[in-house]
Amino acid sequence: MVADLNGTRAEQVAHSIAGSGGTALAIQTNVSQAVQVEAMVAAAEKAFGAVDVLVNNAAGCEGNNLASLPESTWDQDMNSTLKSVYLCSKRVLPGMIARRQGVIVNIASVNGLAYFGNEAYSAAKAGVISLTQSMATRYGQYGIRANAVAPGTVRTPIWQERIERDPKVMDRLKKWYPLGRVGEPEDIASAVIFLASDAASWITGIVLRVDGGLMAGNPLMTRELLVESQEGPTWVNVHELPG
Repeated sequence: MVADLNGTRAEQVAHSIAGSGGTALAIQTNVSQAVQVEAMVAAAEKAFGAVDVLVNNAAGCEGNNLASLPESTWDQDMNSTLKSVYLCSKRVLPGMIARRQGVIVNIASVNGLAYFGNEAYSAAKAGVISLTQSMATRYGQYGIRANAVAPGTVRTPIWQERIERDPKVMDRLKKWYPLGRVGEPEDIASAVIFLASDAASWITGIVLRVDGGLMAGNPLMTRELLVESQEGPTWVNVHELPG
């Protein structure tokens, strides 16, 4: 079952799955609304039976600069990013507990692990990580696994407007990634598939960073500290530099 606030996008994804030999239905849903979440899960259960895997991937990223952030924008980001995980998980958990099996994969972000702007979104993603760990601990006794994926910059349609304004933005961003590129949707999908599969049957409560090495270190800062000489690279103690 493919759920999206934009019904057309949900239909497009469902058609793509069907075209690849799978079976999928689409449903337009605002996952920050309990009534719509109930309808979404009920439709999935009617069409396919019990829910074995839930992937929480909704988010809103409007709030930036805490000092001037409107309360309504804070609420909007929290509802779409964090409340949606609570509502959808709450709806499927009773069935998973009764069957003593189930998988929940929550899409977090590197924004939930360090500061990269967008304070409201980042706080919500940190909440997603905490909630994931809570679910993994509380419901593991029922055979339920809960994990989070924390992507870095991913080339999704949401970036298109920014790219149209600033065509070089991705070229600048990729310099921050040790692997030298931004992510693609398939990079995240592969991680989700792994965590949802039996290959990850003894993995729960983790935050899997799918970020091209972003959180491992800072290559730009490293290059600033590394001084090339004829003898080879020399490490400089920044405390000894003038000024």
